Amino acid sequence: MLLEFLGAAHEVTGSCHYLKFGDKHLLVDCGMEQGPDLYVNQDIPVNAAEIDYVFVTHAHIDHSGLLPLLYSRGFRGQIFATTATCELCDIMLKDSAHIQMFEAEWRNRKAKRAGKPEVVPLYDMEDAQGVLEHFVPCEYDHKYNICEDLDVRFVDAGHLLGSSSIEFWIREEGKEVKVVFSGDIGHGNKPLIKNPTFLKEADYVIMESTYGDRLHTSPPDYAPELARVIRDTFTRGGNLVIPAFSVGRTQEMLYFLRRIKTEHLLPEFEGFEVYIDSPLSVEATNIFHKSVEDCFSDEAKQLVEQGINPISFPGLKTAVTSDESKMINFEKKPVVIISASGMCEAGRIRHHLKHNLWRAESTILFVGYQVPGTLGHSLLGGAKEVKLFGETIQVHAKIENLPGISGHADRAKLTEWAAAFEEKPKKVFIVHGEDAVTDEFAKHLQEELGYDAIAPYSGDTYDLLSGEQVKAGSREVIQKKEKNIKAATNVFARLVAAGQRLMSVIHKNEGIPNKDIAKFADQINSLCDKWDR
Repeated sequence: MLLEFLGAAHEVTGSCHYLKFGDKHLLVDCGMEQGPDLYVNQDIPVNAAEIDYVFVTHAHIDHSGLLPLLYSRGFRGQIFATTATCELCDIMLKDSAHIQMFEAEWRNRKAKRAGKPEVVPLYDMEDAQGVLEHFVPCEYDHKYNICEDLDVRFVDAGHLLGSSSIEFWIREEGKEVKVVFSGDIGHGNKPLIKNPTFLKEADYVIMESTYGDRLHTSPPDYAPELARVIRDTFTRGGNLVIPAFSVGRTQEMLYFLRRIKTEHLLPEFEGFEVYIDSPLSVEATNIFHKSVEDCFSDEAKQLVEQGINPISFPGLKTAVTSDESKMINFEKKPVVIISASGMCEAGRIRHHLKHNLWRAESTILFVGYQVPGTLGHSLLGGAKEVKLFGETIQVHAKIENLPGISGHADRAKLTEWAAAFEEKPKKVFIVHGEDAVTDEFAKHLQEELGYDAIAPYSGDTYDLLSGEQVKAGSREVIQKKEKNIKAATNVFARLVAAGQRLMSVIHKNEGIPNKDIAKFADQINSLCDKWDR
């Protein structure tokens, strides 16, 4: 019974963990890295076609974004997630594929003029559509028997609509081991979603540590604070631009903006307009409307029962088409613009930054975590100029940050979640945090709770029956390869993956009638004859 750490080990993004028991292979999350890479992430130790199951803690791209790539390389197993996560992944993975294809097309226009090789997207829409057919929606708090030696239960992690911690009961060699993956743990007291569920027992815990080195200040009343920023910006005659994740943060901002309207917190700008400029945000907001019973907090449910839509108000407008998006920048009066991506690495937000960063009267308001190396992190760090679409833009806009609006628990709340286990787990593995933070939080749990806590590196592998480490990963710090180099090799990698999948299919067909084996062999040889050069 093996557990291998692949992604988000001593790093914040790219979550991916591999489990093997008996003849079963599974992944918990299969996320995309966002921002620069610090350590080499080890590849999945088996061919994608051999993965039986994937379990997704929540829909954010750093936890789900490489599922289409996994599919393109032969995965055809089942993907289990909560119902809301399945619905959100349906839009987010297609949106990610669109971004991959758009960026490849844009790079190829430049590459062709420069005589450089063609750039191929990491995956395309066909891969996204294909992998979505393998999702299996699950309910919270229901124990599912996945196969003879595996039971699983999803509980609310309070981080995002549909987010979950996942409990695994794994059996091998007559022994049962319980493994808990925390997923991303919410801070609690969110305006729309429930507080995280505390768990009582586990042999092994894999736990996030994004804010494991800090304490959030007592959260202010965000509606008045947001009203202050809007008043300051509109008085100067500028736009308020809010880079926000399409799922979760956008809907929270709508909740606070509705309060500003209904509580008349901006009487001097009573009729101000708010634009959601992200097709993904619009679709995600519709999914929030469908998830009242399963995912909404009591406060949000009460509003719904009173006939009040908690995330809608007069003056709210949406931009879906690119023409609608462009027209926002021709508005003569100041407006609020909420657009994705939240770290300013892709999407329409970059266009709004291009039109507003140079304007001293405008404000860019950050409301979420910014990974080091991203454009958002640079702007928060005081960058005086940035490059957008090949053009250098001077930063004259006011850069603000609303502290405390976080989907992640701070050190105190993480400690509270960890302390809920009634007996000490055999080992707690700390992941999903910056390099030094993972070690620091592991040490904190050792001192505070007496836990055997460590921060593994990518490639570190443990035998969960003995509790011993059986393989060490690399500790070498490296620079990430250029995106276009990685993308350009993807077509051949896809061919290699197809060959590996073929071998997996061959082994699975051992024991079928000889005439069928002969027919299969003839088909393979015919294909080889066509392409053998």
